[in-house]
Amino acid sequence: MFAKLAVQLITVASLAIPALAGPVAVRPNYELAVRGFTSFNNWGGHASLSNFDNFYGVDNFDGSRSSQVVVKQESQLVCHSQQIELIQQRLVVLQEMAKRIITEQICEVETQTIVFEQWHSGLHGFSRDLRRHTGRQVGYDRNIVKHFGEIMNSDGSFNTHDFGFTGHDLGGETVVVGGNNWDDAHSHVTVEDAYGASRSAYHSIHPTLV
Repeated sequence: MFAKLAVQLITVASLAIPALAGPVAVRPNYELAVRGFTSFNNWGGHASLSNFDNFYGVDNFDGSRSSQVVVKQESQLVCHSQQIELIQQRLVVLQEMAKRIITEQICEVETQTIVFEQWHSGLHGFSRDLRRHTGRQVGYDRNIVKHFGEIMNSDGSFNTHDFGFTGHDLGGETVVVGGNNWDDAHSHVTVEDAYGASRSAYHSIHPTLV
């Protein structure tokens, strides 16, 4: 009985040796963890991701953990409602500019995907701010916004100089805009209704996506 079992083990081991001796496909380690967080530095062997984690930090993929400092201004900045079509136009311009930046200035499709998901996650974080789920003030960083006009050169090409900040600076000069209709007594419910209706509209045209 023992001899028969030994022969079976030797047979299995001999069959496994050729498989081990051949080339082994190395897949990216999706669970590469630094203090429990995923690192994207040189992820998948892509040099274009070198120092990726330096921007926000390996523990702050979407920038949501960046410190927020609200700037006190001499006069309160308040919102002024515009026609919804004008708002939609401008946001589509930003959307298409993001597509242009990602497709023209990144050549590796893996890096395009990671960078887009980082940007998209940051926008989702703002959605949570709007719905008052995070405890963060709803506003924008004036020091970062001021670079918007520097993205393009006058000839329509991209400006590629360093703006001199990283994601660690995000929120360091937060401006909070007043004049909105938020009401602690009712807005938590109405905003969640608005969010739910928006997600339902999304899923009605993308029923298989999450």
